[in-house]
Amino acid sequence: MSITADPRVYTVPFGRSTIAFSLPPGIDAIVIEPAKSTPLADPLADAVSAVGNPIGSQSLRYLAAGKRNVCIAVTDATRTCPDHLLVPPMVRELNAAGVVDEAITILVAVGAHRASTEEEKIEKLGADLAARFNVVDHDASDLDQLIAIGDGPSGIPFRVNRLAVEADLLLATGVVEPHQYAGYSGGGKTVAIGCAGEAIIAATHGPAMLDLPGTRLAEITRNPFQQAVRRVAKEAGLSFVGNAVLDGDGHIVQIAYGAPEAVHDHLVEIAGPLFTAPLSYQVDIAITGVGYPKDANLYQASRAASYVQFAPTPVVRPGGVIIIPAACPEGAGDGAGERRFFEAMSGLGGPPAVIKRIQRDGVLPGEQRAYIMARVLEQVTVIVAGAHDPDLIRAAGFLATVDMASALELAVTKVGTPATAAIIPHALLTLPIVA
Repeated sequence: MSITADPRVYTVPFGRSTIAFSLPPGIDAIVIEPAKSTPLADPLADAVSAVGNPIGSQSLRYLAAGKRNVCIAVTDATRTCPDHLLVPPMVRELNAAGVVDEAITILVAVGAHRASTEEEKIEKLGADLAARFNVVDHDASDLDQLIAIGDGPSGIPFRVNRLAVEADLLLATGVVEPHQYAGYSGGGKTVAIGCAGEAIIAATHGPAMLDLPGTRLAEITRNPFQQAVRRVAKEAGLSFVGNAVLDGDGHIVQIAYGAPEAVHDHLVEIAGPLFTAPLSYQVDIAITGVGYPKDANLYQASRAASYVQFAPTPVVRPGGVIIIPAACPEGAGDGAGERRFFEAMSGLGGPPAVIKRIQRDGVLPGEQRAYIMARVLEQVTVIVAGAHDPDLIRAAGFLATVDMASALELAVTKVGTPATAAIIPHALLTLPIVA
């Protein structure tokens, strides 16, 4: 990671493009970005090489020999994972082992989010794969789709998509990057959460899990959420994964295939130095870039605020401001989880009422984001700049402005001047560590 001097004019992602802004007088700013890295010159060639040299596993061709029913769990449209690149080498190995296309199902791991559109399937997988294979969206609420694989907390059964569990061979893709609960995403998470029933999602995302000290960004070894992910993935039968690490510009830095935990541990070693950075002090204002696809809705875009506040030490001091430039064209989001998030956030009583109710009653999938954001809003003000529907943003308990200039003016009224600001263009891929 690197921290650069204040140039007074800044650019952060906004949708598929960027938004530029300058700071009002009296604000001293630093820019925190992912470390410079060398992207793979030929990612497809590297993927082909990596699938033939798996980590901690026999070859995929060996694992696939004699299999008649293979499931590949892939990430959904809210993830920047290059599935279009990771899946084809897997398919070639499967075909070489005698597995025909008709025996392969691609399962989109949407978790409790909305189903993916045909356009999103094509964008994620490529037109060829989307047309060749049976591509199915997971539905966490459809009990007929789910099968029990073991007992969770308080005897609640862990259920995972039947297509995944009943496959002769279960594979998955993933991207290894900082994650609010898992420490780093990737590994078994695509199956364990993305293809799980609502009971697993609720148990792993509830206050009892989120309030544990090990459930933190960048924490792996002492992270109970990560331990639960690995347990569920193992019991579901996940055998082999293809994961990637991307830099802040979306370029692929590393690809690995093999055993889920071995691949995850290997890529976390690469991702850690890339995404963490020292910061000498807490700041008054954080400007947190998100960009496509995470800024499609408020549920996803709000991660920028919780990432900076649930770093090992909150990046913004109590009473400070976080600004999220995000158009949120889908509003709060269209999935069941997103709707629950908005309903919880827009209820009476504000953040204290959200926290009290969820601590008392637990969560349904999606409400965990309301719990996290209510805790953030108890500490700081969050302003969403440039949203299509500012009234919806306000109804959820955030402030809304039409543009960045208005957001910065509003922030100054909250914190005064002189003030310090951290500008984090890729807030979901950057973990400032406050000394």
